[in-house]
Amino acid sequence: MKSGWRISFFFIVIIVAALSFWNYKNRIYDWDMPGYIGCLYTLKFPDAPDTIRTLTYQEIKKKAPEDQFRDILGIKPADKARQAFANNTRAFSEQLPYYHIKVGYNLGILIFYESGLSSPDAVTFLSIISYFISGLLLFYILKIIFPEKYILAIILTIAIMLLPPITYMSRVATPDMFIMQFLLIFMIGLLKKWKSWVMFLVLFAITFTRPDYVPFTLSYLAVAAGYDYVKNKKVNLSIVIQASILFILYFVIMKISAYPGWKHLFYDTFIHRREFISGTPPDFSLNEYLSIIYQKIIYFKKVTLTSVALVGLTFYFSKDSWIRTLAIFVLVNIYIKFLFFPHSSGLRFFFGYILLLLILFLYALSKKYNGFKLRKIA
Repeated sequence: MKSGWRISFFFIVIIVAALSFWNYKNRIYDWDMPGYIGCLYTLKFPDAPDTIRTLTYQEIKKKAPEDQFRDILGIKPADKARQAFANNTRAFSEQLPYYHIKVGYNLGILIFYESGLSSPDAVTFLSIISYFISGLLLFYILKIIFPEKYILAIILTIAIMLLPPITYMSRVATPDMFIMQFLLIFMIGLLKKWKSWVMFLVLFAITFTRPDYVPFTLSYLAVAAGYDYVKNKKVNLSIVIQASILFILYFVIMKISAYPGWKHLFYDTFIHRREFISGTPPDFSLNEYLSIIYQKIIYFKKVTLTSVALVGLTFYFSKDSWIRTLAIFVLVNIYIKFLFFPHSSGLRFFFGYILLLLILFLYALSKKYNGFKLRKIA
């Protein structure tokens, strides 16, 4: 059986590498790329904002197809805000705090850039490497779930890695594919029952990479603390300390990055993308917010149906209270994220959570049927 797993691992490395190369050849230069490259050049030229903006667009122009570069510039389709970012240093500089807060992701870009890649290649290559590593991590998780079914693990790994949301995430300049690795490591920790402080290191990495995942990391600690209290009838002080550290980390990153705040992000994303953040204040009422949530949730049905179905199936196949608790925890976090960022048409924003639900369902299914191993006939 060990030789079978070695052969299957060798095979999956080749397949995922081939898929990674295919995604790299079809990479997309989208309008988030200038933000992350701008953050990179801010580290190189902290006192030269004009140089940062000029270099950012010059480097992208060298690499991007013409139609994608025109989209980045806001020429076709026409977008006044993007035109301002490309041509006005103040407008461009004021956008960068939205990107600065993804500290871990920006650090990854810096490492690839310092290794000799151009700035656009450093951004796109990071997504591709993250896709490759995520494929191997996913295969390892499926090996844990189906310990004697390596062919099934191969088929499921390839099928999941070919899903449109995950291939799209691997091609664009966003941290969505990068954070996927840490979510999968988090799931490995749950399945392997890592110790509390080891799990904390994973939660720390998730928060450091994307501070907007702090509801996920803190709510997990709350769930773990509550579950532990029910079992042992006492408060776990180490979990309280861990939550405090993550809370402090979040606010330190917000402060250092000069992040404008959630209200600015919501206004610029769902109401009106301002050319200058320091210009029009992001004023909107509670009724306006609720109206947007109502409009967006109507188009959120694909995520809702998928996630609720996976939770329902997990409950059907598993009576384990911890597995059920984790399924509800992930489902709740999907809607916490939606309330803060109701981008209903962007499945990539929620796909990581959906994948966690899928893994929990497969785990419950495997446990129900003993990993699909043949039972001895009495």
